[in-house]
Formats: sequence, structure tokens, C-alpha cells
Amino acid sequence: AILIATYNEELEVLERTIVGARSLRHPEKEIIVLDDGRRDWLREYCARQGVGYMIRPDNKDSKAGNINHALARLNERAEPPDFVAVLDADFVPHRGFVSRTLALFHDPTVGLVQTPQHFFNADPIQHNLGLSRSYPDEQRFFFDHLQPSRDGWGLAICCGTSSMMRLSALNDLGGFPTESVTEDFMLTIALQTRGWKTVYLNEPLTEGLAPEGLKEYVTQRARWCLGLMQIIRSSLGPLSRANLRLRDRWSLLDSLFYWLTTYIFRVAAIVYPLLYWYFNVTVVDAELPDVLAIFGTYYVWTVAALNLSTKGMIVPIIHDVSHLIGAIPIARAAVTGLLRPKGHPFSVTAKGGDRSRVVVQWRMMAPFLLLFLLTLGGLLIGIVSDSYAFNDAGDGKWVVLFWTLYNLVVLFITMVACVELPRRERHVTDAPERAIFVADGKPRGLWITSLTADTVRLRGHVYATGTRGTLRLRDVGDVEAYVIASTKDGARLHILPTNAEREALFLRFYAADDATPGVARVRTGAL
Repeated sequence: AILIATYNEELEVLERTIVGARSLRHPEKEIIVLDDGRRDWLREYCARQGVGYMIRPDNKDSKAGNINHALARLNERAEPPDFVAVLDADFVPHRGFVSRTLALFHDPTVGLVQTPQHFFNADPIQHNLGLSRSYPDEQRFFFDHLQPSRDGWGLAICCGTSSMMRLSALNDLGGFPTESVTEDFMLTIALQTRGWKTVYLNEPLTEGLAPEGLKEYVTQRARWCLGLMQIIRSSLGPLSRANLRLRDRWSLLDSLFYWLTTYIFRVAAIVYPLLYWYFNVTVVDAELPDVLAIFGTYYVWTVAALNLSTKGMIVPIIHDVSHLIGAIPIARAAVTGLLRPKGHPFSVTAKGGDRSRVVVQWRMMAPFLLLFLLTLGGLLIGIVSDSYAFNDAGDGKWVVLFWTLYNLVVLFITMVACVELPRRERHVTDAPERAIFVADGKPRGLWITSLTADTVRLRGHVYATGTRGTLRLRDVGDVEAYVIASTKDGARLHILPTNAEREALFLRFYAADDATPGVARVRTGAL
């Protein structure tokens, strides 16, 4: 059974996933849309598509509760399915997803197979800084490097979507755990306490929609942080009496230290130089040669080691920006979740919507703007005013000076990232290809340089605006189209696909087995 959990996503988001699930090559599959929004239009769409539709009387326990309700209904059948896959509403499976993941269940102790998450759109930091073709999305570090390493230790994490599970393993637990808003990570720990293995298949078998807005991007990461803190304080925490292996406990403690220290440290790294400039607090008490020999060596070695193990994914300033931009709410979530783990609602990551305008996230930018002005002001008055010309730090003052200049660069780029730029549909795996456009009875072989579900750009012959014809597209067929704008070397067309042709376009864009969307590594020359 393929379970697609949804709450408030639009049809534009859902139809890709449903069409992709229908195209899965496995013959024995059932697709069920789990609608916690209880929407009549979605029920009707599922009926037209020939897929199952399921609702429940309430939204208790959010996504985990939605899935558990579906599992209970499946177990009531005379012949329940042996395996269950979970897809988020915005994740499209490639056609080989089921057959490839099922292959790893040859081991009867495997309870869950997780696959990586790839994204067909740029995340907000990539997009707002113009890095979508030169810098990988934030999740590539985890899915391409950290998750395979965890798998080597038998610690692969369930990531909520793009996973296949043995129904008997889920029944052994009584369904998905509900003590944490990150039910997926907690499911991993729960399975391991019962002797079930979680494994990782590092193949691009699904692709989805990354958060398009900065607020949604930060909210999602704050939820991950909160959920981890809830697990730490739960009955499956690292210091609990649960049947956890030593490596499971250490893995949880490692995650605790990451979320609890990384983002607080980012804020502290911005604030500490201000303590010197305004209050003469010595934040670096060391001779310059010692700083260069000890900290400099440590910093260079750390960056070099990380880039060696991740094939050059860590770019210092951009890496700092990606952490700083969500540091305050994530740090708040870490402390709150650790001290008060219960009573927090599940925050749904909004997807879709109008992204056609420039939007300045002033509320998110405000603390960085304030820190930028304070940092710049501290630097200026430290230079021009005798009253603030402190020398108590000795050589440490040179370190603070460099630190301050670095912070100004990081804060400025962080503020730039808070300006959300308009988005348009783009398929980063597209390459120019030949196509035939028939207009006025004359077929011409042209080049397609851009293709979306609604428009196409052609090169090779100039057509007048309003010209109508048919465009022959690979894997789709002959599609009606008309010219909406002439260009100096061709034309931009609006295409009018039928329902079948539109679904064929979705499969071509999102469900091809050989597709790996996005940028896998840093392209330094383009950066």
C-alpha cells in the first residue's frame, strides 16, 4: 500500500504525487490518499484517478495519527498488505521506487528501508542568493554523506517520506509513535528496540518540493529540533531504560549536542565581538601567533576534513549563513523542547502558493539588521573614538577585528537571503533537445531550451505571436500550442495538453528512473 498523507496542500502539489504513484511499475500496488483536510474536491479527484481516499473523524496526533488510522483500517482486512510505503503529499516516486526498496527486505529482520530525498526546486537560501545551479541544497550533506555513514553502523534514520516499511514491524510497535512531532526519527528508535533493522538505499527514487518560503524553511527545521528534544525526554531517550544499543544512545546524544549547541553558538559568534567593542570584555585572550597556530590550524583542518569527506560541500561563509538564518527560532525550540517537551502542536510545512512577487521578510531580517548595525557601529567607534580604544585585549584585538569584519560579511549575506525572489517553474535536469513544431502545415525541426507543464521555448525559427500548431514532445506526443511571444531566435509557446498529456509531462519531469534533480556538489567556478 502506498500511503500519501496530506492536510492542506493544493491540487497542483498533490496531482504530481498521485500521478507518479499510479505510474509505479510494481503490479501489486494500492494507492491511498489520507486526507486530514477532509476536502470534497480531493475525494472527487481521487475517484477520477482510480486511487483510494481515506479520512478520519479528527486530526489527533497529526501526521502520525493519520497514518496510524490508515494502518488500523488496513489491518482490518482479510488480507492486509505485507508492506507499506509513506509519501508526503509533495514527493513524487520514480517508477522503480517499490521494486528497488522491496529488494532489501530479503533479510527478514529489516523493518524499514529509507531512500534519500531529492528536490526539483531550489531551497530559499539557494534561490534567494542565486546559487541554485552552483551550491547543493542543505539536505545533500545528510542524505549523500551522513545517512550512508549511519547505515554502516546500523543507524539509518527514517525521514518521514520516501520510505518502505514492513507492516508486521509496524504492528509490533502498535503503529507510529506519537510522543514526538518528528514521529519518523522516533519510529527508527522504536523499531531498533524491538530488534528490527532500519537500512538505507542511497538511490534517487523520489523527488519532492523543498520549502519555497524562508519562514517555512526555518519552521521545518525548528520542528525537527523540537521533535528531537521530545525524543531525548521520552521513554526512548538516551538515558532511558529502553532496550537501546550503546550506539543508539550515543547517536541520540550526538543529535542532542548538534541541535543544542550549533545554533546557539552561531548567535554567540555574532554577539561576542560586540562585548569587546562596547563593554571592553576580553573575548580573546591570546597572542596572535598562538591564535594562528592553534585555532587557525584547527579551523583549516576541520574545513579541509569536512570537504574531503563530502567532496567539497562546505563553503565557510554560505555554511554559516545557512545556520545563522534560522538560529534564533531553532535555538528557542531546542531549549523549549528540552525543558518542556509536551504540549507543542505539529507545524505543517506550507507548500505551493503564489511565489511570483518579491517578498522581504522584515521580521526575520530585523535581528540580523540590528546586529549588523551594532557590529558596524562598534567597529567604527572603536576606530575613531578614544573612549572606546580599548587595548586590554592586546593581540586579541586583531583577532576581534578580523572576527568583526567576517561577521559583517555573514550578516550582510544573511539579510540578502531574507529577500525572497520570485520563482518560476524550472527543471534543473532539463537539457536542450530536438522537437518538431507543425504550424500552417509546415513541420520544422527546432530546439527546445525550456519546458514546463504550460510553456515551452523554441529556438531555430521565428514565429509571429498568435501562430497556432502542434508540438511533438518526447514521451508525450503531439500537443496543441500557440505562440505567446516572439524572440530573436525563436518563440515562446503556451501548450494546451490534454489530461493524459499533462500526466505524461509530470512523469517525464518527476518520475524518470534515471533522474537526479538538483546540484549534488559545489561548482566552484559557477559559485
